[in-house]
Amino acid sequence: MEIAPSILTGGFTRLGQVMDDSVAAGISWIHLDIMDGNWVVNKTITFGPAVIKSIRNHVGSEVFLDCHLMVTNAEDTWQQYVDAGVDLVIFHVEAVEDIAGLITKIQSKGCQAGAVLNPATTSASILPHLADLDLVLVMSVVPGKGGQSFMAEMEGKVRGFRTAIDAQIAAGGRPTKLMIDGGIKAHNAAQVAEWGIEVAVVGSGLINDQGSIAENLAEIEQALSA
Repeated sequence: MEIAPSILTGGFTRLGQVMDDSVAAGISWIHLDIMDGNWVVNKTITFGPAVIKSIRNHVGSEVFLDCHLMVTNAEDTWQQYVDAGVDLVIFHVEAVEDIAGLITKIQSKGCQAGAVLNPATTSASILPHLADLDLVLVMSVVPGKGGQSFMAEMEGKVRGFRTAIDAQIAAGGRPTKLMIDGGIKAHNAAQVAEWGIEVAVVGSGLINDQGSIAENLAEIEQALSA
């Protein structure tokens, strides 16, 4: 299972250092949380295309960048993130009217397209589009709501997507990746890997004051190999 740090966890003044430490530790996928101050429940504003362009220039082309759009107007603004240099745009199905159309538009620009759903949103909103998506992200916390614990009840949703994706691949279809985000740490990383997750977004479980990113990553990897 691949680990993608949510670099926002490190704070705005440490973005560069967090990226450098992540890459030095062997990480090749970075997760960018984009909040517009409207869509998430805590009304947080994070960063936008200008910062992402700086991040792309900083890490170069070897690091895979995704952006998780927690915004109200993804259908109007997605291309700004593509132009800024992300490799994958992940949009919330709850905030998009024409899911199929947005997937097509993103991919037409040479960028991968992913869809994410909140814990309360059923898989039915994504399954009709699975064959066209490059990635599905299952949230295991509610976006923008602080103090939450990992929702183990997302197991059924994850396993359902895993079964559908495996069947799709067996039929010669797209190898859609399966990602999880929210409360992932060393103690539950192996659990979600067993569910069928391929990429786990990790924030405070990787970026904290208890150890370096390299040390925390080693702890997660040890848990995965146990």
